[in-house]
Amino acid sequence: MTSDIEWRVEPGRIDYAEALAEMEARAAAVTRHEARELVWLLEHPPVYTAGTSATDAGELLDPRFPVHKTGRGGRYTYHGPGQRIGYVVMDLRARKRDVRCYVHALEGWVIAALAECGIEVFRAPGRIGIWTLDQSGQEAKIGAIGVRIRQWVTLHGFAVNLSPDLGHFTGIVPCGIAEFPVTSAAALGKDVTAARFDAALDATFPPFLRALSA
Repeated sequence: MTSDIEWRVEPGRIDYAEALAEMEARAAAVTRHEARELVWLLEHPPVYTAGTSATDAGELLDPRFPVHKTGRGGRYTYHGPGQRIGYVVMDLRARKRDVRCYVHALEGWVIAALAECGIEVFRAPGRIGIWTLDQSGQEAKIGAIGVRIRQWVTLHGFAVNLSPDLGHFTGIVPCGIAEFPVTSAAALGKDVTAARFDAALDATFPPFLRALSA
């Protein structure tokens, strides 16, 4: 039930390593049935993170910000001001034990929330993440998905570009995809604050949970 899940909105920016340690501890506590599931909405100072598929061969172009290795899936991504991060710690032992279903449901949740904010986005076959058309009509990535599932408890989650400095993405090949640009709500001419997007996430959360029902 939604009431059994803690929603936490971080009031200020939180260091990536600090947040990672806290998320790992929470997931371990959920695994031991000692804590509630968690949706944690936050923002990081500028940082590049390397997922389990990341390589330094042509992907890390200009490490102008700290680089952290992390256990989530995927390659390099950027986190920073103006980007909404959602860390989702869910116990799939009590839900549907299906990794693909979880990732698909997470994508669907973010897509629905962005639609609530007036931004039309979509899935792209063969390319994980959240996509839209930029102002030139080209497909562009507006949100990244990166998850880890350990003992059927989920970690990490999503990152959505509301109003970040898109120039910061040029230090990496985002998610290993060089042929498509990244964009943001602001670049699309949409003024979407973190508070507005958080409210949209809350409004579209029940269908996400239903998709995970066993």
